[in-house]
Amino acid sequence: MSLWLTHPLFLPSLIIGVTIVLWATALLPEFITALLFFAAAMVANIAPADVIFGGFASSAFWLVFSGFVLGVAIRKTGLADRAARALSARLTDSWLLMVGSVVLLSYALAFVMPSNMGRIALLMPIVAAMAARAGIHEGSRAWFGLALAVGFGTFQLSATILPANVPNLVMSGAAEGAFGIHLNYVPYLLLHTPVLGILKGLILIALICWLFPGKPHAARDLEPATPMSRDEKRLAWMLAVVLILWVTESWHGIGPAWTGLVAACVTLLPRIGFINGEEFATGVNIRTCIYVAGILGLAITVTQTGIGRAVGDALLHVMPLDPQKPFTSFAALTGITTALNFIMTANGVPALYTSLAQSFSDATGFPLLSTIMIQVLGYSTPLLPYQASPIVVAMALGKVPARAGMLLCLALAIATYLLLLPLDYLWYQALGKL
Repeated sequence: MSLWLTHPLFLPSLIIGVTIVLWATALLPEFITALLFFAAAMVANIAPADVIFGGFASSAFWLVFSGFVLGVAIRKTGLADRAARALSARLTDSWLLMVGSVVLLSYALAFVMPSNMGRIALLMPIVAAMAARAGIHEGSRAWFGLALAVGFGTFQLSATILPANVPNLVMSGAAEGAFGIHLNYVPYLLLHTPVLGILKGLILIALICWLFPGKPHAARDLEPATPMSRDEKRLAWMLAVVLILWVTESWHGIGPAWTGLVAACVTLLPRIGFINGEEFATGVNIRTCIYVAGILGLAITVTQTGIGRAVGDALLHVMPLDPQKPFTSFAALTGITTALNFIMTANGVPALYTSLAQSFSDATGFPLLSTIMIQVLGYSTPLLPYQASPIVVAMALGKVPARAGMLLCLALAIATYLLLLPLDYLWYQALGKL
């Protein structure tokens, strides 16, 4: 026992383990758990301050922050309601159509916007206004379903599009840096979209309709739409510029976070902006920003302290990886990714898994590229909301209780592993990847 207590990873593992348990069980508000993690990690000196607080320097944190600011402006100017008016005229005839449309819109937007957080910030106020016009009130079970449709559709389905989320980019960078493998857009899309995009999207729609039933009514506009106000026009033009800059990031090299931050600053400027200090204070959920910084900081700390590699090496030795049993090996690699998701969250998993991919490839007999690709099913299917910060943000914007998010996470994960994992394996084989 004394050897365990004196092991250099004991204290970091204890602090990280308690943090994960608190997030998973929601015994405390998520932001308080994040603050406790920061405090305990600093007092125990388990890592340098720039590692523990690294989440605040992450582009994901600033995308969350700027997303909140832009969301407040979109709602205040009436732009959200105007967009909702155009959508609700056609998409609220039935609950299935409404949920399916939100999921499809979340997925389709991933082809043109590179940021999960940016897409959620853009969609949530529009979906909220559309829901209100269809008689789906905030705080109702049906509203929770729509908010989760935005979060899950945005994060889980976008994993099939190479530049559309952070874990994909981390995996791509790690594969190129470690093995000189450059991932290409179209082959990646072909490999993942049929099962993890289309089929998973259909299952997501079915689960939301079942777990979060709703009865929307067709929106009836008793008054004709008014002309766009000056502020609506100005904000629409600014959002169009932001969207163009997001889409063309590969040309100009300015990250989506910093484009969003500039837009948020313009939104807050006196006289030329759209919201004042009081609206900022009430509309921007700082608690969620702290929570996201905590998740990202924990993932960085796990990597820097060596806990992630220790866990990865242990999993490599205990999981049933056997060239003679390809399906078992396929499922085991997915299981390794799922296990790593608990301690590193989706953004951190690809960095560690990819660094171990050669060992996994040797143990399974799978081609190295295929071994790297198998992790996508695992990190894109969180078992708990905290493992995917975009889902956390969507839940915060929609004021969705932790229990509702956990329910959908677990239901979709069970359906994915029971139904989609075997189909994904068959699809890899059909493409000659295994």
